[in-house]
Amino acid sequence: MIRKVTLLALLATTLLLPAAVVVSGTANAQTTAASRLSLQIMMEAIGPDVPREPTTEVKVSGSLVNSGTETMSGLRIQMRYSPQPFAQRGDIEAYQSGQSLQPSAWRDQRYVQTSIAPSGKTPWEFVFTPQLLGFSRFGVYPIMIEVLDAFNQQVATLRTLVTYMPRETRVVRTRLAMVLPIVDQPRRSGDGVFADEGLPAAMAPGKRLGDLLKIAQDTSSAKGLTWVVDPALLDDARAMGGPHAVRSKNRTQQRPATPAAAQWLSDFREAVADHPVMATPYGDPDVAALAHNGVDNAAATGINAARIIGRETLGRDVITNVNWPLGGLIDYDGLDLLATGGVDTVLLNVLNLPPAAPPVTTPDASATLESVNGPVTALVADARLSETVGADTSAPGSALMNRQRFIAETAMISAEPVNTARTVIAVPHRRWDPDPKYVTNLIETATGLPWLLPVGLDAVKRGKGAPTPRADLTYTDQNRRAELPKQYLTGVKKVGARADLTAAITTAQDLDVFDLALLRLTSSAWRGRTAAAAPYVQQVAEAIDSRIAMVSITGSEQSRLRTLAGSNGDVPISVRNELSGEASRVAVRLRVTSDQPKLLKIEPYVDQLMILGGQSQTIRIPMTSTASGQTTVTVQLTTDDGRKYGKPVELTVRTTGYTGVALVIVGAALVVMLAAVVLRVLRRRGGRRPAAAPPSERDREPAGTES
Repeated sequence: MIRKVTLLALLATTLLLPAAVVVSGTANAQTTAASRLSLQIMMEAIGPDVPREPTTEVKVSGSLVNSGTETMSGLRIQMRYSPQPFAQRGDIEAYQSGQSLQPSAWRDQRYVQTSIAPSGKTPWEFVFTPQLLGFSRFGVYPIMIEVLDAFNQQVATLRTLVTYMPRETRVVRTRLAMVLPIVDQPRRSGDGVFADEGLPAAMAPGKRLGDLLKIAQDTSSAKGLTWVVDPALLDDARAMGGPHAVRSKNRTQQRPATPAAAQWLSDFREAVADHPVMATPYGDPDVAALAHNGVDNAAATGINAARIIGRETLGRDVITNVNWPLGGLIDYDGLDLLATGGVDTVLLNVLNLPPAAPPVTTPDASATLESVNGPVTALVADARLSETVGADTSAPGSALMNRQRFIAETAMISAEPVNTARTVIAVPHRRWDPDPKYVTNLIETATGLPWLLPVGLDAVKRGKGAPTPRADLTYTDQNRRAELPKQYLTGVKKVGARADLTAAITTAQDLDVFDLALLRLTSSAWRGRTAAAAPYVQQVAEAIDSRIAMVSITGSEQSRLRTLAGSNGDVPISVRNELSGEASRVAVRLRVTSDQPKLLKIEPYVDQLMILGGQSQTIRIPMTSTASGQTTVTVQLTTDDGRKYGKPVELTVRTTGYTGVALVIVGAALVVMLAAVVLRVLRRRGGRRPAAAPPSERDREPAGTES
């Protein structure tokens, strides 16, 4: 019996042992997974940026944070590294993303920590010298901080980089051009009325435009910076800095000057005074979409407007022959559009103009493209450097990590086996929202690195070496679909056609009245949000119709009756110009046509009118009638090239035929007068006959007297 019990116990133990092992392994896996979720390694300091001596002390420090609800025990922190630098830039990317295998030659330095309470943190620090770790030559070396749990499972890692450059190292400096954009979104409609008062809020300290201004101020004396600005933003700041109008609940309200907007513009003008400033076309239009939808003149108009507004707001010329298309992406249609507008250099994304084959070393930024207007220089931005400059550094420790990445990337470029100077360009995304402290520190760091030579974009020239062969312009279907849609731009084109009428009759101006408004409607800011642009389109259309109506043929419906006395005569027609301001003088033509040419003929007349604002002008139109009666003439204002301006006006002309009747009456009167004159003459002649002799005495004796 005892043997049976013992056998059953042994069998049960044998059967349950695997289950116990599985349960234990599952518990370990769950603990490790929980540890990964709740433990974070934060790097808080690393320095110096570039040790130059083998005995220079390098310190890496930070904190291990427990964001979970349970105490973490039995943790071990260690630093791992490799004494061999990376061979090429691609190795850095693979290492940082965790895609590369850990080299077998890595060594450790251990740091033991027993436990961390919930929501607690504990500091860690590693100190070493290049000599101690075996760093022997110029290059970038991997450093990894690793946390292991009680089961020797990796629960957290932090990968960073240390760049070592022995003092005796000599390299050809890489020219670095850093391009910083300050581009906003349209904020005004066609009549110059602001949609809201959000601009001053965006310019406040701590807000996006306020932070960009702070970067400009803090780096005003730095070298190698180029600012890219949308002149529409400067124009909006100028407009809001004076008395302006704001639309609120479908009503337009007049507002006093906003000092904050005027101050922002003044401060920005001063901050960039010593830096080259490149201007996008006014409003930052979606050039690719314009080219693909037949809005061909907008790009050239925007470039010209940028030149004018840039000079007015900054007090100096801005660079307009260099263009940075949205995302650095363009095709040959867009390139031709820019080239015909005066652009001879484009700033592109490497995805738009990639190397023909994977390059062994970093290529020079400069290349050449062919357009309908001749060769165009392409400046290709470095993707990794651009990402680092425009990185989101809101997470704790991310600013320091990105700064180390920037140092490492630029060092790798200069360490590549190239004996000639190259230029690389870093440009963050268009509407970035940076941390001023991070960007300012990065610019200061770049200025002090011994392998870099900061330059402005205007100083970028082709490298002396053979250019890297590049593939053709790459513009995908996905890029095409991201543009402003055809339906939206068709509506904008219709509005633009009516705006052209106002431009055609307005004289003495640099920019047409609605040019800037239409450019705002084609802004790249509306990509993916054309519904938000729809009210602006409607407001521009209403403003155009209102302006067209201000130049019109005078007279009410009741007064549109004209009388032509006789078979010919002149009919006066007046045109009133109610425009005011600098662009108020207009030149129009007057077209008058008869609905019944056989009854009423319009004789030749001078049809052109030049009318100042607030005045009227009258043309007398000669007409000839073949019979008495009533007919209609149509009066239409036109542009100089014959396009109809405004609605036609119909006038009723009544012909009396009075001239023929008058001739009959006058003729009859003449006959009567002639007869009267003849009769009178005859009477006068009869009165002139000789008188009879007087009677004798005898004849005068009374009758009946006898002798």
